[in-house]
Amino acid sequence: MSFAMSEAEREHFLAQPHVGVLSVTAGGNRAPLAVPVWYGYQPGGLVSVITGRDSRKGAAIRSAGRMSLCAQDENVPYRYVSVEGPVTIEDAGPDERLAMARRYLGVPGGDDYVASNPDSSGENMMVRMRPEHWLSVDYGKRPI
Repeated sequence: MSFAMSEAEREHFLAQPHVGVLSVTAGGNRAPLAVPVWYGYQPGGLVSVITGRDSRKGAAIRSAGRMSLCAQDENVPYRYVSVEGPVTIEDAGPDERLAMARRYLGVPGGDDYVASNPDSSGENMMVRMRPEHWLSVDYGKRPI
């Protein structure tokens, strides 16, 4: 019996606002960088992450040109979706920053977060990853 999710199940799961763990090669003789992130995703679309251009994460993503993201629900029954693919990088607009903050903090919290963390110098970048490879598990699946 497989505990893998169907395509629709994994896309629905990934579209929920889990905290994801972004992983990217760190280059040289370093282990991959793995950090928790907020992310956006709509079924059939791209995975979006906002990060600082000059951050270690941002530099590693630019250098590698690809990344992976794992989102999990650690509550029983345990479930996760991991996705990996190539990235494109663009400016992170204020509307996208606000939408991401509201996704994770709600409207008042997201508004407060963006107001207290302005990006007037354009330090943030939007990373968009096209999913190529998926792994998923749902231990709540029942044998047929």
